[in-house]
Amino acid sequence: VNICTTVFTPIEYSCVGLSEDDAKEKFGEEGIEVYHREFVPLEWSLSQVRHEANAFAKIVCDKTKDQNVLGIHYVGPNAGEVMQGYGVSMRQGLTYKELTDTVGIHPTSSEEIVTLSITKSSGESASAGGC
Repeated sequence: VNICTTVFTPIEYSCVGLSEDDAKEKFGEEGIEVYHREFVPLEWSLSQVRHEANAFAKIVCDKTKDQNVLGIHYVGPNAGEVMQGYGVSMRQGLTYKELTDTVGIHPTSSEEIVTLSITKSSGESASAGGC
């Protein structure tokens, strides 16, 4: 389950771990928390062609006290490159706190993953502004 997967389409998709649906099936809807964010990657904000496109990042965690990360999902530029390092962390039992305590490299798309704080259950918009 903790094997990185990437779909190399014009806008790449990559993930490691459980999907949100699989996590709900395994832990129940009340047993998971989903952190998500939609954003414009810096390299797209400079492009005339993709200036309207957004990237998306999502973390699926269990609701135990440790908030174990069950899955990480990303749609955007260089998704395979972005996800590769998270595969190692997932194999080591990554928690939400460990992930968000990591200082992200600014400005990168991968930084968005370590700064996710908006939960689906909050009802707050997942859309983000610029850096």
